[in-house]
Amino acid sequence: MSAAGALPGGPAGGELRRWQRFTPLERVARTGFYLFALLAVLWALRTIEIIPEFLYDAPHQTVDLFARMWPIDWSWYPKVVHAALMETLHIATLGTILAVALAAPVALLVATNITHSVILNTFGKFILVATRSVHSIMWALFFVAVFGPGALAGMLAIAVHSIGFTGKFLSEAIEEARPGPIEALKAVGAPPLAILIKGYWPQVKPAFLALAIFRWDINIRESAVLGLVGGGGLGMALDTALSNLYWDQAGLVLFVIFVVVIATEIVTTTIRSRIL
Repeated sequence: MSAAGALPGGPAGGELRRWQRFTPLERVARTGFYLFALLAVLWALRTIEIIPEFLYDAPHQTVDLFARMWPIDWSWYPKVVHAALMETLHIATLGTILAVALAAPVALLVATNITHSVILNTFGKFILVATRSVHSIMWALFFVAVFGPGALAGMLAIAVHSIGFTGKFLSEAIEEARPGPIEALKAVGAPPLAILIKGYWPQVKPAFLALAIFRWDINIRESAVLGLVGGGGLGMALDTALSNLYWDQAGLVLFVIFVVVIATEIVTTTIRSRIL
């Protein structure tokens, strides 16, 4: 704030003060941030080398692409797409179950109210960061190279990538557990396993189930495209149609993916609302 003049009708020597929303230092910092953001955008636009001719032609190419996909070849669904859809659901489901099973002990290592060793906490955090920092497509490429193309590589990619996400939020839910029941169990001499089952689990259970269902929803979306790199499922059917330029079949796969994503969103939202 700064003085703006004498305060009329006030005490002698009183001054009228003008309140400002930001201090001079805050205004300089905000201006510097805006300039930095503007320079970053300009640098990015210059780096990616946008070709104006392609932008002008993009609407026409989009309309032409969708015109090639119509009418959709529905006869291809029972031949190929249905089996690929079932495989995608199996990949997402088994990958989620495996991820939850592997993330639970890691979450116990990371939760500071259970594991008091700094070394074990750091090791658990390293596992969470390492698994979620690598995209599921990169994990799929790795497992395809190890096990060959197919559903196994896609399932392992989904599972390993989901460990970081699931373990992080599960450890936070454990750390937010109320200490009262745990202290009562310790006071009566309950063993550590009983403390986990009777003290922590009832408090963590709603968040755990909601997290598992939410992760399953995400994994269905991701497993639908892992087939593009050999991970099985709908992605492989889509890759086959695109490679052969069968646009009507590609349109069918895209339509099925859209319907499955919408359906799983409705199902998971309904289940999570009842759990929470």
